[in-house]
Amino acid sequence: MATISSKPIYTETAQCQDCYKCLRQCSVKAIKIENSHAMIMPDLCVACGHCVETCPVGAKRVRNDLDRMRGLLLKKNRVIVSLAPSFIAEFDDIGPARLAAALRKLGFYGVSETALGAQEVSAHTAQMLKNTATGIHISSACPTAVELIKKYYPRCAEFVTPMLSPVLAHCRLLRRQYGPDIGIVFVGPCIAKKVEADQHPELLDGAITFEELRLWWEQAGIDPAKMPASAEANFIPEPAQEGALYPVDGGMAAGIKANCTIHDARFMVFSGIATIGEALKDIDRIVTRAPLFIEVLACTGGCVNGPKARRQKSTVLKRQEIIDFAPYPADAIPRMPCIDIEASWDIAPVIETHCSDGEMRAALKRVGKVSPQDELNCGSCGYDSCRGFAVALLGGRAEPSMCAGYMRKLAGKKADALIRTMPAGIVIVDSTMRIVECNRRFAELLGADALTLYEAGGGLDGVEMRKISSIQWLFMRALSQQMESVETDVKLRESVLHATVFTIEQEHLAGGIFQDITAPAVQKERIITKAKEVIAKNIATVQQIAYLLGENAADSEVILNSIVTSFAPESMEAEKKHDR
Repeated sequence: MATISSKPIYTETAQCQDCYKCLRQCSVKAIKIENSHAMIMPDLCVACGHCVETCPVGAKRVRNDLDRMRGLLLKKNRVIVSLAPSFIAEFDDIGPARLAAALRKLGFYGVSETALGAQEVSAHTAQMLKNTATGIHISSACPTAVELIKKYYPRCAEFVTPMLSPVLAHCRLLRRQYGPDIGIVFVGPCIAKKVEADQHPELLDGAITFEELRLWWEQAGIDPAKMPASAEANFIPEPAQEGALYPVDGGMAAGIKANCTIHDARFMVFSGIATIGEALKDIDRIVTRAPLFIEVLACTGGCVNGPKARRQKSTVLKRQEIIDFAPYPADAIPRMPCIDIEASWDIAPVIETHCSDGEMRAALKRVGKVSPQDELNCGSCGYDSCRGFAVALLGGRAEPSMCAGYMRKLAGKKADALIRTMPAGIVIVDSTMRIVECNRRFAELLGADALTLYEAGGGLDGVEMRKISSIQWLFMRALSQQMESVETDVKLRESVLHATVFTIEQEHLAGGIFQDITAPAVQKERIITKAKEVIAKNIATVQQIAYLLGENAADSEVILNSIVTSFAPESMEAEKKHDR
């Protein structure tokens, strides 16, 4: 059964398959392993959607809001699409006019560019920089970047510009233009816009991805490429200008510079969550003599590479398409802010888990790491280090089974214990007829010399089978003939061994189980087994004979009855009457 979630990103537990790839790729480790399933922790998540992109089996899902948006179209008289500026790279084969027409065909009143809101953000930011003599200012245009800074880099939180994101600023513009009762639906490649819609329902009624839009068209039987490009399908209330550059990194800075004169060196651009974290690491050491504006975007390369953007084209091609479509910033007319877009965020910083040395040692010991040499830091669990994994264990976000090294050792110990305690002789041999592993009982069966060698070296690992026994032919036959198993009795000194040799890895590894059938206990067991086999065969034979006898008796009875009937007095008298 499909999982139903109110969160924008969730895990379809039936599909999650213990790979931990999402955890390895999550920059903020907002994944909790619960009953071997990778579950998202909303309080830690920044809605970047990277786990959705990287999940190899599609277990990380994005909430489908199509039914909600269909309901909104029925509920509201006028519902307007706020179309992300990355649409030009996403739907380059359709064109703006047909795209808008196809959206109107779904029932929307009109289509407006989110870039109009971006231009409002640029105007406000330019005004702020003009009125500021110094200081660091970090853009608030990307909701994921804002979540990241507020949660994980709280010392940088004061530098985030207190302005709405472009889509929320666009919502304010549209509601002022068309009235407060309109519905507004964002369409774009960003999952974080669903979070914004949940947090600001008074401005944004909902958000769907480009992927959901394509599904909606398919369900409605609409082919955007075949839509007529009429004048009615133009963007409302007007086409965007420099705001259309926002979906590429540096696009926001270009829009701001079109509205104010600040030296290029005072603008910095960083995209990608890991890159942002590295860039902000030493921000408290920066001393500014003029305003410094830092544009941050969670997706590497910008919104054109959002989690729900198509991946068929390179970033360079997408970027060029955006630049070619948008008016060059130098041609843009400097604009003054026309609406209030002041914003504040109620986002609590994530509190780091601290543990004592004793707690750390205890957690590491749970996964078999008792010394620093045991800490491989291989990253198979999804964490960068064994100590990071131990902290997650202490916080209840991880399970011991996530450690591949620990599970491998545990499996090895279980196998060793099983081999060691089995009453039969067990051995594994490679293609060169060298012993890979065996138990003590096998050495005992081979004789005193083999047992002495076993005890002296702690096993017979690496010893050539032909040097201690002549039974290597069994393994050679099993490997060369690619037989699944060979079962036979072999005489070894005064004993007779029942051997079962089987292939573990074709042409490379074979295993053998040897049992001394001359031992009294084994003899008794084999006699009982053989006796049971004979009894079973005898019973089957008796049953078959009885069946045949019964069948023959029945046939004889029919024949004899017919003879008796023929010679009965009544029958003879009837024949005489018939002859007369």
